[in-house]
Amino acid sequence: MGYLSASQAANKWNISQRRVQVLCSEGRIEGAFKVGEVWAIPDDAPL
Repeated sequence: MGYLSASQAANKWNISQRRVQVLCSEGRIEGAFKVGEVWAIPDDAPL
């Protein structure tokens, strides 16, 4: 399993990077976690 950044996930899902960050911080994207200041999102995570 690979991981995407918030920017990559935003492009994949056709939403803004900020929206991805908010969804991650709210715990709404399963398996997402922070590495320093960057979100790591499983590449197979559903929106």
